[in-house]
Amino acid sequence: MMKKRLGIDIDGTVTCPSTFIPYLNKSFQKNLTLNDITQYDLAPLYDTTEEEMDRWMEKYEAMIYERAPLAEHALEVINGWKNKYELFYISARGKHLYELTERWFQTNGVHYHHIELVGSHDKIEAVKTHHISAFFEDKYDNACDIAEQCKIPVILFDTPYNQGPLPKQVIRVKNWIEAKWHIEQLL
Repeated sequence: MMKKRLGIDIDGTVTCPSTFIPYLNKSFQKNLTLNDITQYDLAPLYDTTEEEMDRWMEKYEAMIYERAPLAEHALEVINGWKNKYELFYISARGKHLYELTERWFQTNGVHYHHIELVGSHDKIEAVKTHHISAFFEDKYDNACDIAEQCKIPVILFDTPYNQGPLPKQVIRVKNWIEAKWHIEQLL
C-alpha cells in the first residue's frame, strides 16, 4: 500500500512565523511584533516600496533562512510522521536556495522525502503533480486556492497576517499539535 503524501510549506509553517521580524525591524528601524504583521505584504508595514523590500529579501533571505528557528512542536510532529506518510516540502523559495534549504533540514534534524522550491507562491501545480493528500500552509490565499483547486484538506497555521473567511476544506490551527490531531482524523 502506498503511503499518503503530505505537502508542507516551509516558511512560517515549519519555521517560526516571526523569523523575519527582528531582521526587518533592524533594517527599517521599526519595533514591530508578529501581532503587528496583519497582512502578507510587508512593504507598507515597514514604510517602504515593493522594490526596496524585494532588494532587502535578495540581500538577507539566505542568511535568515539558514538561521530560521523551528516552529514549536514542528520537529516532533513531523518526525513522528516519517514512517507513516511521505513528507513533501513545497515552498515559494527560489530554486537557487535548494542546497541551503536541504542543509537547514539536515542541521535541524527535520525528516523529508522531497523538497521542491517552486520560486513563486503558486504551488497548485506541484500539489497536483505530487498527488498530495493534505497540505500545511501559512499564507491565506495559498491555503484557500490549494483547498479549492486541488480538493484536499489544508491546515492553515493561524497568524495575524492570514485572517479571513475559509472554505470548508481549510482548517485553521494554532500549532503543530492541533495540526497532528486534525490529520489523524482526516487521513
